[in-house]
Amino acid sequence: MTAIPNDAHEWISFDDERERRTWMFDVTFLESQWTCIFGRGCQGVLTGPTPELVQGCCSYGAHFTDEEDRQRVERAAQRLTSDQWQFKSRGTRGTTRVKPNGEIVTRLAQDACIFLNRPDFARGPGCALHVMAIDNDESYIPLKPDVCWQLPLHRDDQVVEDGHVITRIAQWERRDWGAGGSDFHWWCTDTPDAFVGRSRVVDSMRDELVAMIGEDVYQRLLAYIDHRRGQPNSTRVAHPVVRRRR
Repeated sequence: MTAIPNDAHEWISFDDERERRTWMFDVTFLESQWTCIFGRGCQGVLTGPTPELVQGCCSYGAHFTDEEDRQRVERAAQRLTSDQWQFKSRGTRGTTRVKPNGEIVTRLAQDACIFLNRPDFARGPGCALHVMAIDNDESYIPLKPDVCWQLPLHRDDQVVEDGHVITRIAQWERRDWGAGGSDFHWWCTDTPDAFVGRSRVVDSMRDELVAMIGEDVYQRLLAYIDHRRGQPNSTRVAHPVVRRRR
């Protein structure tokens, strides 16, 4: 029998009921047990393993999708307290900048994103915006840069010649970071270290998916994936890094 390609993923697609759009989903990743292991074995995205820094994927700052994304985060930053944000005093001089190539990014503090609290901070390491969300019992999705709350999900919209839109929801790959992604010593979606969650990505990242695709589309996606769960295991392809681990 011919072997399954080592990098095989299964996809589903269906048309939107309200607009000229086709949705495509990487169900291999959405059915996987991936989970964020920030501070629990994450080696970061530098050129060598640096778990002791507890920087996760924040070492280079966040890239904003557009001006609206930037303004939303800057408004959220104004609400942060010094108890929540290690670099609040630096943040008063601004939290974002425009690179020479036009990209909008967060400023850096001590060689990582200005919003990243370090291990020596009283509240511990992690995103200050996330800390504020926990303190206020609110969603972090409207507070953080789009790329930060979406990771490791990636949305790509392609407009074809007749105006129809094809939207793909998949895992964030090294190549999605651009040329620099190949220099990462470690990336969480291509190592078994992060596939240790207790639930499927489609469940654990429900809020993120709904924010990306809407409640109606999410429910259609979930219904399909739940139907698949009742089928024999032989009809599904496990995630490539899980197959390698086995």
